[in-house]
Amino acid sequence: MSSDVRRLDPAEVAGHGADRAEVDLSTDLAGLALPDPILTASGCFASGREMDRFYDVDRIAAVVVKSITREPRRGLPTPRMAETPSGMLNAIGLQNPGVDAWVAHDLPWLAERGVRVVASIAGKSVADYRAVAEALRAADPEAATIRAFEVNLSCPNVEDRGLVFACDPSVAAEVIRGVRSVAHVPMLAKLTSDVTDIVAVARAVVEAGADGLTLINTVLGMVIDPETGRPALSNTYGGLSGPAIRPIAVRNVHQVHTAMPEVPILGCGGVREATDVIQFLRAGASAVSVGTSTFVDPFIGPTLVEELRTWCAQRGIATVRELIGTCTPWEA
Repeated sequence: MSSDVRRLDPAEVAGHGADRAEVDLSTDLAGLALPDPILTASGCFASGREMDRFYDVDRIAAVVVKSITREPRRGLPTPRMAETPSGMLNAIGLQNPGVDAWVAHDLPWLAERGVRVVASIAGKSVADYRAVAEALRAADPEAATIRAFEVNLSCPNVEDRGLVFACDPSVAAEVIRGVRSVAHVPMLAKLTSDVTDIVAVARAVVEAGADGLTLINTVLGMVIDPETGRPALSNTYGGLSGPAIRPIAVRNVHQVHTAMPEVPILGCGGVREATDVIQFLRAGASAVSVGTSTFVDPFIGPTLVEELRTWCAQRGIATVRELIGTCTPWEA
């Protein structure tokens, strides 16, 4: 049978349905109370202004803004995006106005709209990450708008031969300790699947002070033009996102949740339908971030909320929280 809940045979769930209005979609993510488990993903929603023309962005449970760095970044040269089967490849290069400009221009708008913000932090060194966190704390000391930090560890560490922070447990932990020392809000460490043992990295960052995890960032990939022989991206390699990576993301969430069931997880990677959300919840995530699908359907966030409510109501599920970590293994 199709996974599309709109095609569900009512006879299969006869007597088990519930009133849609009574379904409780609220969840808690590392101390951040959310009305539903659907957040945006960093990099695909900017800071919400562009999407606000489609619907009020304060309807989103929380907006994970595009990664903010200490200094302004122009990003990588074009071409820096390429479509792939069931996804896309990108090498944007963390283009952003820098933390001072973001605080002056974007934060007031988000605060006026009453948006819950998860601020994504990036940098080239531990000092960079800490400086951004300090600036954000100073701009919103009461955490009225910025409710959490997402520490993007998939950045090259210029102090260590360009090694990506998230690829080394000890270096990733050092960043988290630096941000933790100044953070005034819950902190999620965003990890990459491009490692041998993601559980080892997850354990290291949690022990260093992360309140939760975002799993996963994009997966490194490459596309080559068969006619010219050139890479599709000027950077040669880029981050693969979209439905193509969902099985990888779900696997990573399940691996980490199985090893560390007490750690809150924000699942990210290829969410497009309500059943994708259910997969992440059952794997152990408390909420999900939606990214690439936003480019295809800007209304995907509100749509997913309603589809999730319908899916739960049809099955007599009173709250989405009862689905978290309920992946049932096959018996031997």
